[in-house]
Amino acid sequence: MAANMRGLTQFIADIRGARVRELEEKRINKEMANIRKKFKDGNLDGYQKKKYVAKIIFTYILGYKVDVGHMEAVNLISSSKYSEKQIGYLAVTLLMHENSDFLRLVVNSIRKDLDENNEVSNCLALHAIANVGSSEMAEALSEDVHRLLISPTSQTFVKKKAALTLLRLYRKHPTVIPAAEWALRLVSIMDDQDLGVVICVTSLIMALAQDHLDAYAVCYTKAVDRLHRLVIEGEYSATYAYYKVPSPWLQVKLLRLLQYYPPSEDATLRSVLHEVLQTIMNNSAEPSRNVQHNNAQHAVLFEAISLAIHLDASSPLVGTSAVLLARFISSKETNVRYLGLDTMAHLAARADSLEPLKKHQGTIILSLRDKDISVRRRALDLLYSMCDTDNSELIVGELLRYLKVADYALREEMVLKIAILTEKYANSYKWYVDTILQLISAAGDHVGDEVWYRVVQIVTNTEDLQEYAAKVVFEHLKSPSTHESLVKVGGYILGEYGHLIANDTGYSPLEQFQVLHSKSQFCVASTRSLLLSTYIKWVNVFPEIKPQLINIFERYRHVLDAELQQRACEFYSLASRPDDDEVLQNVCEEMPPFPPRVSALIGRLNRKLGDTEDKRTWIHGGKEMNLERHVNSRKATLGPGSSATGTATVTDTADAQDVMSSLVGLNLSSSGDQSDLSRVDGSVVAPRVAVGPNVEKWFNKLTYSADGLLYEDVQIQIGIKSRYQGHLGQLAIYLGNKISVPLTSFTSTIHVNDSEALSATFAKIPPNTLVPRTQSQQLLHVECKKAFSSFPILTVSFLAGAHQSISVRLPISVTKFIEGVKLGQGDFFERWKVIGGPPREAQAVFPIPLDGTGQLDLVRYRQVVSGNHLEILEDVDPNPSNLVAAGVLHTSVDGKVGCLLRLEPNREAKLCRLTVRSTSEDVAMEVLRLIEKLLRSDSS
Repeated sequence: MAANMRGLTQFIADIRGARVRELEEKRINKEMANIRKKFKDGNLDGYQKKKYVAKIIFTYILGYKVDVGHMEAVNLISSSKYSEKQIGYLAVTLLMHENSDFLRLVVNSIRKDLDENNEVSNCLALHAIANVGSSEMAEALSEDVHRLLISPTSQTFVKKKAALTLLRLYRKHPTVIPAAEWALRLVSIMDDQDLGVVICVTSLIMALAQDHLDAYAVCYTKAVDRLHRLVIEGEYSATYAYYKVPSPWLQVKLLRLLQYYPPSEDATLRSVLHEVLQTIMNNSAEPSRNVQHNNAQHAVLFEAISLAIHLDASSPLVGTSAVLLARFISSKETNVRYLGLDTMAHLAARADSLEPLKKHQGTIILSLRDKDISVRRRALDLLYSMCDTDNSELIVGELLRYLKVADYALREEMVLKIAILTEKYANSYKWYVDTILQLISAAGDHVGDEVWYRVVQIVTNTEDLQEYAAKVVFEHLKSPSTHESLVKVGGYILGEYGHLIANDTGYSPLEQFQVLHSKSQFCVASTRSLLLSTYIKWVNVFPEIKPQLINIFERYRHVLDAELQQRACEFYSLASRPDDDEVLQNVCEEMPPFPPRVSALIGRLNRKLGDTEDKRTWIHGGKEMNLERHVNSRKATLGPGSSATGTATVTDTADAQDVMSSLVGLNLSSSGDQSDLSRVDGSVVAPRVAVGPNVEKWFNKLTYSADGLLYEDVQIQIGIKSRYQGHLGQLAIYLGNKISVPLTSFTSTIHVNDSEALSATFAKIPPNTLVPRTQSQQLLHVECKKAFSSFPILTVSFLAGAHQSISVRLPISVTKFIEGVKLGQGDFFERWKVIGGPPREAQAVFPIPLDGTGQLDLVRYRQVVSGNHLEILEDVDPNPSNLVAAGVLHTSVDGKVGCLLRLEPNREAKLCRLTVRSTSEDVAMEVLRLIEKLLRSDSS
């Protein structure tokens, strides 16, 4: 750049040649004055503007304040020459902040460069949008960036920059990006041939999917398919093999993306994922001598282990993972130890049994003394997660010993975790009190108020503990140096329960008073206020030391602190009343037990740990805490009061509790609308199905026939061929490409409204490309678990110039799982009577058409009834026009359900009465609805 501009080259040389700062400033001031004069005079050509703006940029980079050249930089962006446009964009991104008024002037120029069929101009514009990223720019240009990303004519490096620009805009202004609206189109790019594009788009989808799980659910199949092609089939170019590991960055992102979603119920996807994870673990079983190869392999391996834990913490894969992790936490490599401990903490947070981890407890405890603070922090997290009732005393004891020598950066977090573990896994209340008081003594200033609040609450609520707590805290107060938090605990407990130990040797009222009051001179005003409350309690129960206490109240009546003075005056007045006065006794009654409530310690810990851009799918603290977090997460995401970023409110429930809520006796339970919780069912809105007279006709025919056409347009044809046996069925779905170009990024998904009643899964992951003028077959396995009433929906999406999505109902009804039964006349009517009338009978009367000769279309009626798998019984009904049928519905959960049908058409009235009786009222209603609809559609 400077080589083409001699003036810039000379200016840089002069600056570098300046021996002292004064000479440098003098040269810069001279140049700035010259530039101002040139800009003021005007009539500068593009080269001169470029040269002067470049000098301004260099001056700005040196750290000098620049207040000139902004308008010239805006003008350079509009230049047709690359060198001038480049300097203009560089100046805009460096000299202008996101709230600058000048940015409004460049939006149209940037949009023009985005619209140009010139990839260099596209990239310069994308760089500027990503670097500045103002709200106004995001609103104005996000659609243009999205268009560049999805355009089939965009170059691969333009697509990559466009994806990362959208990611930047979404992180800064999430409300500007219509994430749910763009979901299917963005996910389709995960099938791009260029892995670089796939990596960038996956990064974008990871950010979007965290906040819009349902909208991006289709990315789950895409991620599994891409992992299978990378790891199993080796489908990647040599460019993306990093030390023989296929695109480790993409593998890590895909494995992390899958952890955002609950484990799939699709057996095919589970099988493919298991194969992928097993292969990754086998490939990493033996370390290589090449450090870079090891790093890449370990990055993928640790994410694969995390996914295996997420899918099923009790699977054999996780057992293999535990063995590998044990090796890693003893590694000489710091990074490997760090990742091993972090992943083991994930295992501890999800595992049903902690026994495999307890075998390595000694190694983990030694990691607390690792030379690297990040490793020490991970060891602390792991010990916190793997603690239970069996090893709590050992782990808490080790943490207390380490606390005395721990880094100051770790101490506050350690104190919170020790306090939580001590309370949660205490085998006895005495051990709890001993440990917490040791913690307060050892940690000092790192003990938050929440810790001693919680001690007070537990002691108050546990009557058997009160005398012991009073003695222990008194012994701690005898030590020469006592932290103020311990003085607060001592003041409260001795004030409430000091009378329980007053008759024991060494714990007399006078001794209690002397020990406690000796600490008050080193305490702040708030602690002294608490001690005054302790003294007024003692006035009531220890009359022998009343003179000393009144003397203290008298002294504090004249202090400058308003709170202390007010308390002292009030307490002095109370203490001076006659001994038989009941006011003092009523005021100084013992504190009642606190209502049970969640500890504020966990909320404080979650607040301290905060959140990151890539939100964790688990938290430290064991399986129980993670299950609770998952429930809260669903409530926060699906509830009407959820935030734009769904998971950001996961810990808000604990955080919302005020510190003092552990002490005050108020009922803070929510009185809001409880109906919100009924919405937390994880249900997904069904896609909108294609409509049209032909579509409806094809679908109705398939509901009572085994094969036929389901959907057809100018581009694609969908056909069905099915067979059913008992409660199982198999559909062959034929997908035909009718055009002369391939349908790329082809995706097939099944939406089942009630997965507990019907399951539908593809036999294998569908191919992502349909070759021109050919047909592809996909096998769909279905299982009827219980009676159901809604049809599954097949959604196919593909790229054919533009992105298209088609949703059609699949003709899978409850009658498909009925098997016809032959019955005689006597057996039929006997069962008909046994079942009886409503509610196990469903009946409807509706109009029917006559055929061309004015007769009943009995052949059609028989087709509909037999097509719904009911056996038509001959010579059962005395009226030859009536149809009688019987069948048994097979389900895997509810077993067999009998079903009887009687169809009575009337030619004169042009009406038909349809009666269905079943041992299940739901089945009776559904069979009636299905057959009536078909017969009615015939009449229309």
